[in-house]
Amino acid sequence: MTLNQIIEPGSGTQAASEIAPAPAANLPADIAGGQGGTVPVPVAAPALKSARRRRIWVLLALAAVGLGAAGGGYYWWKQSLNRLPGGIVVGNGRIESDQIDIDTKFAGRVATLQVNEGDMVKAGQIVATMDIQDLEASLRRAEAQVLQSQQAITEARATQAQQETQVSLAQQQFDRTTTLVKNNNATVELLDQRRQQLDGAKAGLAAAVARVAQAEHALEAARQSVALYQVNIKDNTLTAPRDGRIQYRIANLGEVLPAGGRVLTMIDIQSVYMDIYLPTLDAGRVKVGTDGRIVLDAYPALAIPAQASFIATQSQFTPKTVETQTERDKLMFRVRVRIDPELLRAHADAVRTGLPGVAYLRLDPNVQWPERLQGEGVK
Repeated sequence: MTLNQIIEPGSGTQAASEIAPAPAANLPADIAGGQGGTVPVPVAAPALKSARRRRIWVLLALAAVGLGAAGGGYYWWKQSLNRLPGGIVVGNGRIESDQIDIDTKFAGRVATLQVNEGDMVKAGQIVATMDIQDLEASLRRAEAQVLQSQQAITEARATQAQQETQVSLAQQQFDRTTTLVKNNNATVELLDQRRQQLDGAKAGLAAAVARVAQAEHALEAARQSVALYQVNIKDNTLTAPRDGRIQYRIANLGEVLPAGGRVLTMIDIQSVYMDIYLPTLDAGRVKVGTDGRIVLDAYPALAIPAQASFIATQSQFTPKTVETQTERDKLMFRVRVRIDPELLRAHADAVRTGLPGVAYLRLDPNVQWPERLQGEGVK
């Protein structure tokens, strides 16, 4: 075939029809064979999507590896910061404080409540009062008895003075009669009468003196009754025994409580501590006064200075969740780490009980506290 025959219209059309692709089977006529059109078949699209998907997963895997490495590095860095030097032990616990129950001494009705839960109180501050109408009536009766006893003393002393006069007169008559009897100017019978009068006057004087003493004792008893009722009235005025915070209000206004009925519960802010449990080897090295630090979960950057104030003489419990090498290691001893009362007094408003945290004890005084446990920011 020559070049001219290839490019002739007739021959060219025939050649084109011979090499043109046949219409796709089972396709509509307007798509497959209409106007001589053809449908392109996408062959490379699935391969491109699969390659793109593999590329995304590779990137995600690399990112995950990078994040894991970064997290591991951060964890190692934190652990290096939290690592304690030898000679310092740690235990976890909760901040606690001595609780003081404010109770009634006598049975009675609650008259007033002057504080609420959470209020700070000072030692001697009135927090509640009880109904004291009956005690006030008894006090007035005792005061009246005091006045009565004073009047009785006045009367007894007047009687005593009268008897002293009678004794003086009887003594003079007896002396004169004695002289007259010696000079035979009076009879012995008269002398005996004068002696009996003198003895009677002396007995009356002794009785008068005794009545004065009795009246004085009655006055003292009446005064003691007054003092007793005054003490009872004072005891029905409930006051805070120490500086602290009201934790619970148990009774309400108008309630009638028995003797010893609880009205309020307060916490002593000058006695704040944390009890921790240490194994035998560590607890055996702790002494009363061992320097310590308390770090609360709520304030992780604040190290509170403290000291060990109590070490149990017997093991408290065997922790079931701690794996130990020997049975001796399972014996845990309670150690109380107490915060300085002067520090608590300076920060009374910030004292909270029940907060979890950890306590550190420096068993070796030659070991320096880590920087985060210096406690220099607490003053």
